[in-house]
Amino acid sequence: MRHFTSVKDIGDLHAALQEALAVKADRFAYQHLGRNKTLIMIFFNSSLRTRLSTQKAAMNLGMNVIVLDINQGAWKLETERGVVMDGDKTEHLLEAIPVIGCYCDVIGVRSFARFENKADDYEEKIISQFIQYSGRPVFSMEAATRHPLQSFADLITIEEYKKKARPKIVLTWAPHPKALPQAVANSFAEWINAIGYELVITHPEGYELDPRFVGNARVEYDQRKAFEGADFIYAKNWSAYTDPNYGKVINTDRSWTVDAEKMALTDNAYFMHCLPVRRNMIVTDEVIESPQSIVIPEAANREISAQVVLKKILESL
Repeated sequence: MRHFTSVKDIGDLHAALQEALAVKADRFAYQHLGRNKTLIMIFFNSSLRTRLSTQKAAMNLGMNVIVLDINQGAWKLETERGVVMDGDKTEHLLEAIPVIGCYCDVIGVRSFARFENKADDYEEKIISQFIQYSGRPVFSMEAATRHPLQSFADLITIEEYKKKARPKIVLTWAPHPKALPQAVANSFAEWINAIGYELVITHPEGYELDPRFVGNARVEYDQRKAFEGADFIYAKNWSAYTDPNYGKVINTDRSWTVDAEKMALTDNAYFMHCLPVRRNMIVTDEVIESPQSIVIPEAANREISAQVVLKKILESL
């Protein structure tokens, strides 16, 4: 595997899941792959789980790790072509990327949607330039439209907790005070569609996702109806995708918060969320602290998803 930006890059998904379980059983079995290899992790946006889990995964594989926070200890980077750089941007991405490539063997990039231009976001202009100009394998630590390391960890978690071969999984929108990207929701839908499980996406009108990510999922505007008989509830906020409201908050209806009354409609479903989570906006204290909440094991599996991806990349070098 040369680059990793979506589920399509991982190869056979069932084989990848088995590989993940093997890695989890012996995290230090492949240190020879990363010996004398360097990973540079580049963050255009904040991170907790992604930073810690990916660095730990690289260390498990014997890699050296360098972390670069753009705009915090590095020059501010211009990303657009043809601009006169007379503002606060000191260096252009077109010089920075190949320079970064000189110092490492693998590059991880985290760059959220900016909500300035929908086409730019959905063309993945930032991570695409790293792939084009770095000369190194590049993997996504969350991009504008997808968060594949998170979705892989989500799927590993579902495999560990599912009680039937083909569980019913509900991706539910929930209120949030700020405009958030569609990346986690897009990616989660893409991975669940790829594995072939029953997927229902529920949200208020106006929060429809890009149809290419919705895929075979059933869209249900009645949240309670969607929850009926579910095996897993995955809560996440996202801002509007459709024009003219792209990147905007158009609804903060607290009736969409996941609470115990709604969870009682499910088949004793597990509750999932990528974290960080706004308590009593996305989900009530009662639900996230319940025995059916698996948000911590889900977060722990971020180390495993990152390690499988890095392992596959290192094996291709």
